[in-house]
Amino acid sequence: MTVLLVGAGIGLTITALAAIVRIVRGPTILDRMIASDVLLTTLMLAVGTDMVVRGHTDSIPLMTVIAATATFATIVVARFVKRRAERPMPEEPTPEVGHV
Repeated sequence: MTVLLVGAGIGLTITALAAIVRIVRGPTILDRMIASDVLLTTLMLAVGTDMVVRGHTDSIPLMTVIAATATFATIVVARFVKRRAERPMPEEPTPEVGHV
């Protein structure tokens, strides 16, 4: 059991660190959003692992709040990106032909 727990801890730590690196480096807001979803999912897995090891179910409300937060944040960012993509881009001035 100890070897499995250490392996799970190492895997969750590596996943969390990779997600944090992606959040910091980006390059786009969608990359950062996916990385934050991965980070929150990793947190949920850590809480779930704790529940299995200690044999309790007290953390289920916490897992529900984490999942709801991740879902709400994803929807908000998706709507923001959609609205930004629908907005017309300002046109660049075209050079006049024959004008010196």
